[in-house]
Amino acid sequence: MSSNSIATIGGIGLAATGVAHFIVPSAFHGITAPAFPDDVETAIKINGSAETLIGVAIAVPRTRKAGLVGLGLYVSYLATNVVKNQLGS
Repeated sequence: MSSNSIATIGGIGLAATGVAHFIVPSAFHGITAPAFPDDVETAIKINGSAETLIGVAIAVPRTRKAGLVGLGLYVSYLATNVVKNQLGS
């Protein structure tokens, strides 16, 4: 399988996970609460939107580089919030 195919499949998977945030938000409560304890429901919607958009960007070869940059920023944002909220507890 080519790296292009792997990136496309990964992007589609991430986008599908993003959409799932809206279909079954309760499935994401446990993983979202440590990073965003003040408003978990809103954070689930924001994260779902981000994952959908980033996933689509990664799936499309023309926007893949921007999607990968977005993914790196998104992961950093999530990690920062987890650390901040765990240390603040």
